[in-house]
Amino acid sequence: MEFEPLSLGNDDVLEFDMMGLGYIDQPVDHDDLLHDSPATAIPTPTGSDVVSSVAVLEHYIPEGDSSLEPCEGMEFESEEAAKAFYNSYARRIGFSTRVSMSRCSRRDGAIIQRSFVCAKEGFRVNKNGKSGSDCEGRAKRPRAETRVGCKAMLVIKVHDSGRWVVSAFVKEHNHELVPPDKVHSLRSHRHVSGSAKSLIDTLQGAGIGPRGIMSALIKEYGGIRNVGFTERDCRNYMRSCKQRTLGGDTQLLLDYLKDRQAKDPAFFFAVQGDEDQCMGNFFWVDPKARNDYTYFGDTVTFDTTYRSNRYRLPFAPFTGVNHHGQPVFFGCALLINESEASFLWLFKTWLMAMSGQPPLSITTDHDRVITMAITQVFPETRHRFCKWHIFKECQEKLSSVLCEHSNFEAELHKCVNLSESIEEFESCWLSLTRKYDLGEHKWLQSMYADRQQWVPVYLRGTFFAEMSVTQCSDSMNSYFDGYVNASTTLQLFVKQYEKAVESRYEKEVRADYDTINTAPVLKTPSPMEKQAAGLYTRKLFTKFQEELVETLTFLARKVEDEEAGSIYQVAKFGESHKAYTVRFDVHEMKAFCSCQMFEFSGLLCAHILTVFRVTNVLTLPSHFILKRWTRNAKSGVVLEEHAGDLLNKPQESLTVRYNNLRHEALKYVDEGITTAEIYNVAMDALQVAANKVATEMQNGRRAATTSTAGRENGFRLGNQSNNTFGDHKRGFETLSADHQDKKMQKLERQLERARRKCESYRANLLSVLKDIEEQKLELSVKVENIKLRMKE
Repeated sequence: MEFEPLSLGNDDVLEFDMMGLGYIDQPVDHDDLLHDSPATAIPTPTGSDVVSSVAVLEHYIPEGDSSLEPCEGMEFESEEAAKAFYNSYARRIGFSTRVSMSRCSRRDGAIIQRSFVCAKEGFRVNKNGKSGSDCEGRAKRPRAETRVGCKAMLVIKVHDSGRWVVSAFVKEHNHELVPPDKVHSLRSHRHVSGSAKSLIDTLQGAGIGPRGIMSALIKEYGGIRNVGFTERDCRNYMRSCKQRTLGGDTQLLLDYLKDRQAKDPAFFFAVQGDEDQCMGNFFWVDPKARNDYTYFGDTVTFDTTYRSNRYRLPFAPFTGVNHHGQPVFFGCALLINESEASFLWLFKTWLMAMSGQPPLSITTDHDRVITMAITQVFPETRHRFCKWHIFKECQEKLSSVLCEHSNFEAELHKCVNLSESIEEFESCWLSLTRKYDLGEHKWLQSMYADRQQWVPVYLRGTFFAEMSVTQCSDSMNSYFDGYVNASTTLQLFVKQYEKAVESRYEKEVRADYDTINTAPVLKTPSPMEKQAAGLYTRKLFTKFQEELVETLTFLARKVEDEEAGSIYQVAKFGESHKAYTVRFDVHEMKAFCSCQMFEFSGLLCAHILTVFRVTNVLTLPSHFILKRWTRNAKSGVVLEEHAGDLLNKPQESLTVRYNNLRHEALKYVDEGITTAEIYNVAMDALQVAANKVATEMQNGRRAATTSTAGRENGFRLGNQSNNTFGDHKRGFETLSADHQDKKMQKLERQLERARRKCESYRANLLSVLKDIEEQKLELSVKVENIKLRMKE
């Protein structure tokens, strides 16, 4: 018999015959020549008819309706219809399904039997045929065990009429079933529908990422349960769309990277394939960026919020801050896949390109996947979320609150940015959430849980190269602004990337020129200000000068004397309730302020400078001058750090010196032949450097002649001593203790003189190399100046 159509009101009628659902009483007769075939050999059907069938069944069958559970003898029009019905039943009950086994006819190979089982059927088996615990010990990241040997199943066989009949049904499960509010997370019930795909495509085209898209879908469908898939499914769909859209442009990018590396072996790039071994993520970094990282790699910003090209690929640059406070480039990536594995690969590759030296701190946008990858690759690096992005996300998550309470945003900014202590922030946050009844708001709760990674008061003890703790990192979304947009293709992106890097380099050279050729206006008679003007770059000196001038508005009061130093309370006149605590050790010239500006930015705050003023400290102690902020930040850093190694390894030092000089000289050959004027400037500068090197070589020859004569005398004395070694030895043994002491003192004085000569030679060598560095800098400035005049 067959079911009668069910009238559901209006024009909605459910026809079970559309799926071929019914009962039969007669036995099914098949040929008896059957053989087993594993399910993996038969692909799981995913046709559009299955999707529509699932949608109809799930819409009309009420949850918990046991009258429509499978039973033996139930008949279906097709295999796909049977699968859809069993999966719909599984959704109502609370479990996930999968295809297990099939049987094929020996006559023509057609499938004549299918088995659909609970997803927890059987036990996991590894490639070696061992199960469960046998393979867990060797797994790098053991996955959770999901199979528990459940026997629930549905078996269907094909009838002579071509219809499929239920031949076996096992209802009982050996595990707990999933409640209705969680069943949408089960694998067989997750599906990106056509309407959802359209919405994802639209939002992705607007530059919105997976998290933002899922938020919009949840709001559109009235809850995550009604969406029908997870954020991972959304990411996978977006990735597949990117791969289809990219076409052959990835090959153009790959060819460009290979060409760059062929021209310059120091150029580094890497490509990661995805799970399907298709073209995946790209990373590259040029030699200048790798060199700049050795000077300014203490703090890094990694930004994936760019959606710079028409494919909406996250263009992810690594940037930092140079000695002029400008963004500096440390490499970049184009990410097709934004999974945790992709970010792990990217960070490990970037770290390898940077000689394995991790930064002290790193700033990223607020993303769970990035956070997990950074924790594994940079365990000792302080990770910070970009505050600007969090406040931007706040406008979306708290839009209703912002519309209803116009003062809320200002109060939130004040709470986050102006709290002077952890206790003050905690009290202010609690007061704010109570005032606006937001104590149970999930997003605010998650932000509070992560407060140590974005609230300034928790980050003051770490260096981030920013001038104040309330400053938002301006290197985020700034390095490539104006060079890429929504219509930029990969082919055009390569050209724009080169233009952006060249433009930033020109700005750095121009800042070098301003620092060297213009003198700042001093605002006080302080020797410290004059000292700083000659040390810092122009921008950094301006900031230091502001702090120094501000000391005139502060008063310092000593409140305690300790063995470790004196403690001062520093506050502006009339604002003693806003005092800062400064601990100062006058013997070691060490100071610490409760505002922690020096630890955060590398410049002394007005509070410590006030204590210096009242204690008559007239110049900056050397340990408070960070070389990365000085005008000589990029000169001699490697030489100073490795000078001892060079002296201990003369052959290696010769190679290093040769490679360094050759590399630096060739960098200016191409620029030096551009025009006759630039050529003349380059030749003049090189002649000056050549004269200095010649002078030093003459001094070195005289020193070498003296040393050679000494060695020859020593050689002759050595031969004589060899002839009469026994006599001398016996004579030395017969010397009195006083005579032995005198001889030892004489040898020690000779050794000390030799050590001083070595130090002198070492200092002369470093001086020559420093002069070459300065000549190189002056030459680059002159070249830039000529270029500017020619443009005018």
